[in-house]
Amino acid sequence: MSPYDPSAFPPFAVTVDLVVLTVRRHALCTLVVRRGEPPFQGRWALPGGFVRADEDLGAAAARELSEETGLAAHDPASAPDPASAPPADGNGAHLEQLATYGDPARDPRMRVVSVAHLALAPDLPAPRAGGDADSARWAPVESLLGRLDGDGREDGEQPAPLAFDHARILADGVERARSKIEYSSLATAFCPPEFTVGELRRVYEAVWGVALDPRNFHRKVTGTPGFLVPSGGTTTRQGGRPAQLFRAGGATLLNPPMLRPEA
Repeated sequence: MSPYDPSAFPPFAVTVDLVVLTVRRHALCTLVVRRGEPPFQGRWALPGGFVRADEDLGAAAARELSEETGLAAHDPASAPDPASAPPADGNGAHLEQLATYGDPARDPRMRVVSVAHLALAPDLPAPRAGGDADSARWAPVESLLGRLDGDGREDGEQPAPLAFDHARILADGVERARSKIEYSSLATAFCPPEFTVGELRRVYEAVWGVALDPRNFHRKVTGTPGFLVPSGGTTTRQGGRPAQLFRAGGATLLNPPMLRPEA
C-alpha cells in the first residue's frame, strides 16, 4: 500500500440530526431546540450533534435521542423487516437512518456532512434542553414547515426559518413517515403498547393531515392480516362505551396497504 497522507484532503466533520416525531393533542409534532451558541444563535433547530471519534452513526443518533428525550432507540436491524419494524417496548423509539445532507454551504463553520435519522414514539413528555441548546419544545410540524407562527413565537419575535437546512430535513422526515404508514405497521410506533382503533385512526389523521371515516378505517385495519391483535381488554379512557384494546401484530408490511386519501 502506498503512503497515505490524510493532510492531502480537506477536513470535514460529520453530524447526526434527528427528526423526532410524536403525536400530541392530535397533531403531528417534532422536537426542536433553540440554539444557545452561534451559528444561528437563538434560532430553532432539530436536535443533533457531532459524531464522536469512537462511535458509529447509529450509536451517535441513539445517544442524541437518549440525551434529548430519555428514550432508548429500538434497533430496526434486529427485526425481520428493518425498514418497518415498530418499537420493541413502551419505552423505546423506532429509529432509522433518513438521508445524508452534504451541501458545502449548509454550515458556516466548516464543511459538515449530516446523516439525518428519523425517530418515532408515542406521546412524549416535555423535552429537556442540553448541549448548546438553551430551550427545547415540541412544535406542530405544520407551523414549522410553514415557518414558525403563533405557537412558535415568543415575546413578539418575528417568525424565522429553522437553522441550517433543517426545514428540508424535517420535510423529508415527515414525508418518509407519511409514506411508510401506508404500507407498513409503523403507525403503531406512535401508539402505546395497547391502543384502540380510534387512537390508531387519530395517528393516521395527524400524520396525513386528513380526516378519515371511522367505520371504513376500522374495517380496513381489523381486516388486514397480522396488523392488529386483540389484547383481550377494553378501555373507557376516550369516554363513552368501552372500546376494545389492540396491540401491534406480527406483520410489518400491510397487504393491502393503507393508501393515503388524495388531497
